[in-house]
Amino acid sequence: MEALDLLPTRRSDLQEIAETVDYMEVVEQPKKDNPHFIEANTKEVDLQHLKTDCIVPVFSKDNELTISHPNFIETVWDAANSFFSGERIDKPDIRISHIVKGRIPEAIHKPVNQLLESDKTQYYERMMFCFEVPTIYETIEGNKLTLSIGGVRAYNHMNLYSKKGIEKFKVFIGFKNQVCCNLCVFTDGLNSCLEVSNTNELYRIVLEMFNNYNPAKHIHLMQTLTDSYLTEHQFCQLLGRMRLYQSLPQGYQKEIPRMLLTDTQINSVSKAYIQDENFGSLGSDINMWKFYNLLTGANKSSYIDSFLDRSLNATEMAVGINSALHGDEKYKWFLD
Repeated sequence: MEALDLLPTRRSDLQEIAETVDYMEVVEQPKKDNPHFIEANTKEVDLQHLKTDCIVPVFSKDNELTISHPNFIETVWDAANSFFSGERIDKPDIRISHIVKGRIPEAIHKPVNQLLESDKTQYYERMMFCFEVPTIYETIEGNKLTLSIGGVRAYNHMNLYSKKGIEKFKVFIGFKNQVCCNLCVFTDGLNSCLEVSNTNELYRIVLEMFNNYNPAKHIHLMQTLTDSYLTEHQFCQLLGRMRLYQSLPQGYQKEIPRMLLTDTQINSVSKAYIQDENFGSLGSDINMWKFYNLLTGANKSSYIDSFLDRSLNATEMAVGINSALHGDEKYKWFLD
């Protein structure tokens, strides 16, 4: 993995950069024929569609604009270009869901079958984007991992019926497995409750997150997963415990480390163990790197607003089970 030229680490320096930066336009580049980093009920769109075909929601009590999806994407993309100066930054892949449809005031009384396209309005309640820094990469067990950055915006986590206030975002920096586009998110590469009121604050906090993230530590953590194995019996025991977890009494569940995957996603893990050509291991031991990718692969069916939390939890689960194999007690319940 190539060395990074880091920006100054003092908070005052980051604040000054955020206040003086000239924002750059995201340049569209050819699409790649890769699997999507998230699936579920999402749809792929481009930045121009969000800019020209969608309205921007407002806070209803004072009619103040929210930070738009395009502004969010461009602010993070621009921060990445500044922080990783000299590296190549790909265009964002954008996925949306939960469309909110409306009409312009002049078309309020028109029957549906008489509506013109110019009468309609729309925006998306949930949006996730991801872009790669392909010049920064590492290889684990033949899988090329490239540095990846992205974020989530979910209006359902905000109160748009109030006056303008703090707006909530989620931003991450981690690695994407090029074999399957699974995203690998680690604790210091995720801000799951980023609260700001303008794009300057957003830019500064994103820069701080980039500065605090240690890609070498993240890579080392994932490499350690290649040295431990689950027997087929242990794997089946683990799946059974994961299924059981969701039905445990609340008090009992609190005594166990959290597990956020759904029953449907656990079923996907078991199916992939048998059928996945890259990470399946039917009839043999499975190393923890492959198990981790079964978890992150199953997570691709999550909705946008829960994706990053479950992505981090997949890392916690894989690392915790790996530690349990070496005698740690915290995740031992999943293997008993």
